[in-house]
Amino acid sequence: MLKKSLFLILTFVTVAKAQDAEIFKPNDQKVIFRATEIQNNIKIDGHLKDDEWKNAIPFEQFIEVDPFQGAIPKHKTIARALFNKQFLYIGVFNRDTLGKKSVRVIDFKRDFNTRTSDYLGMAIDGFNDGRNAMVFTTNPHGVQRDFLSFDATLIDLDWDGLWKVRTSRSDSGWYAEFAIPWKSLRYNKPTSETSEWGYNINRSRRMTNENYALSLFPRSFNVLRMDYAGKLVGIKPPPPSPNIRVQPFLLTSFDKYQNIADKKPQDTQVKVGGEIKWAITPNSVLDLTVNTDFAQADADRQVNNVTRFSVFFPERRQFFLENASLFGTSIGPAADLSGGSMRIQPFFSRQIGLDGSGNPIALNVGSRFVHRSAKSNYGAMYIRQRDNGNSLGTNFGIGRYSRNFGGQKRIGGLFTTKQNSLNTNLSGTVDGFFRFDAANSLNWMVSTTYDTQIKQSGFAGSAQYFYANNQWKLWWTQSIITKNYNPEIGFVSRNDIIATTPGIFYYNREKLVPLKKVFRSYEPSLLVETYHQASTKILTESSVGLSPFWYLLQSGGFIGHVYTIFSQNLLEPFSPLRVKIDVGKYNYGRHTIFWSSDGSKKLSFNWNGEYGRYFNGKLNTTTFRINFSPIPHIALNASANRNKFTKVGIEKTNKTVDLIALEGRLALNPRFQLIGFYQKDLSQNANNYNIRLAWEYQPLSFLYLVFNNRQFDSTLRPETRAREDHAIAKISYLKQF
Repeated sequence: MLKKSLFLILTFVTVAKAQDAEIFKPNDQKVIFRATEIQNNIKIDGHLKDDEWKNAIPFEQFIEVDPFQGAIPKHKTIARALFNKQFLYIGVFNRDTLGKKSVRVIDFKRDFNTRTSDYLGMAIDGFNDGRNAMVFTTNPHGVQRDFLSFDATLIDLDWDGLWKVRTSRSDSGWYAEFAIPWKSLRYNKPTSETSEWGYNINRSRRMTNENYALSLFPRSFNVLRMDYAGKLVGIKPPPPSPNIRVQPFLLTSFDKYQNIADKKPQDTQVKVGGEIKWAITPNSVLDLTVNTDFAQADADRQVNNVTRFSVFFPERRQFFLENASLFGTSIGPAADLSGGSMRIQPFFSRQIGLDGSGNPIALNVGSRFVHRSAKSNYGAMYIRQRDNGNSLGTNFGIGRYSRNFGGQKRIGGLFTTKQNSLNTNLSGTVDGFFRFDAANSLNWMVSTTYDTQIKQSGFAGSAQYFYANNQWKLWWTQSIITKNYNPEIGFVSRNDIIATTPGIFYYNREKLVPLKKVFRSYEPSLLVETYHQASTKILTESSVGLSPFWYLLQSGGFIGHVYTIFSQNLLEPFSPLRVKIDVGKYNYGRHTIFWSSDGSKKLSFNWNGEYGRYFNGKLNTTTFRINFSPIPHIALNASANRNKFTKVGIEKTNKTVDLIALEGRLALNPRFQLIGFYQKDLSQNANNYNIRLAWEYQPLSFLYLVFNNRQFDSTLRPETRAREDHAIAKISYLKQF
């Protein structure tokens, strides 16, 4: 199977033709963006009418990244920079011939999806190492999106900085006005009267999927590649000084339980806690959390899983999300699903403070220290999980060190420990990332675990190679996970596996693209995955997915078809969605059709249908999602997933499993929002809902009202319903010194 797959990949590569736009090396002559000093503070209102903006030096030489790399943009962008002793100000006018009519924004969610919205963002490299980026982004309605990036691969999307932005819209375009306190930025101590930083601006006009930049980078990359950035010059940042953010909170809760074991019928609590963030230096940050509570965090969505892989639920809690990239060393699938299905992550914070069902376990105290610099990155975490009767009091420790060298290369180590009165679980990992040139990169790790109770050790190792340019994306991931590898505060998709997962994407924008007003690119792919049992070397699963038909639409939607040939060798019974399948060998093929419309429109949809053989029977799967956003203040969506089994498994089961969901977001503005979702599993007669009112009454200070309800058939009392109700009020206040 593997030899045939390699032949297909090589054949695929040889039929390719050169395309118009190639990747290029960063230019030694950097684009210059000059800032102007002012003495007073500016009122941030999104109009740029202050006299100071008229005296600022405009930058107008933006260049198109996509769809025509290197072209002159059809819509002019004019950027200006000002500064004083407290703030860096950026003002940008995004000219548009259609004015307000072209604006695409579907909701007011913070850290919004840039694929469904116009946006204007900047990346700032205050260390001037071509690797670090602090990113501040907004859309035409002033919604904030901010995060940290290192080497354009390690990204902390849920880092929240203290900054302000306001926008306005007119018949000639839209304005964005940023005020970023120097205290919120990280940079080296100035060594001269004026400083210069790595800097880039990225603008997206979503109606036509056009992307512009202050300093050009290849269209297959993104603005986070700071080696392609320009320079912000003429600024006079004050010497970095330690600053402290204190954020106490007060929480009250009411819990009600019905027909649930080990739970009191009612419970009321009052809780006080908080967090302290101390930026000791621009490179070093200490976080402390006491009596931590994550009641306001977004709830998990249920999914129906019919594969042999464990489901990876994302972390949603703010304390663990910040600086997650430093501690979350892993090898797994990329955002576009390239790289293969296997995921190895020696530390995964969801194993702390949550039980196996995702229910919270109280934390007494937590601390985190992080240091980042051009030479090295290191950090440590300690968390104490409370003894609540159902779970033991547990200590968690995580240590991380990585050394940067060369252009964009690093080697590091990670150590974790989970300790309670019964057991200690240890893991040690060595990993590396090498970006050899603009197109070639290698990510690798080796990891071991040891359990003191059962006195067992395990091993995992993986290497993932990528080649990516404007026409191709090729990868090869090779992994091995032994049977006893068990990082109790980590995540592994499968154990006792040797995984080989090569693949290829091809991007063509020339002769293979008909109706260029409708289709932007032809993107066929070949995805190969093989899995052997590590302890016996027996082939347990393989798949070859070929997609000769896949088109990206000019609107940003896509349509495509994948045919996958599976070979399954079950060495033990398997029960997807409670359908029992016996051991044995199974060979079958499945078709999957994908169709997604323009996600930035007021009404959009996403559908995929999968059908064909499934082990010894048939399985038809349909997933449909529809989004309706008549105005950005109102965003509604509904989704349905159906899995219909026909004569599958030991009992030749005929069964339909349905999961439906409704979600909504009502926003007065980006700082006052009502968010809710409802899910129902029809096959198990289970449902739950979550409603949150969130008010950011001043920057990063919040009032939350949260209501949760969960209902399901009781196991305590047959033929009765079990029910949980939770009502929570939480207020937090942030003060920066």
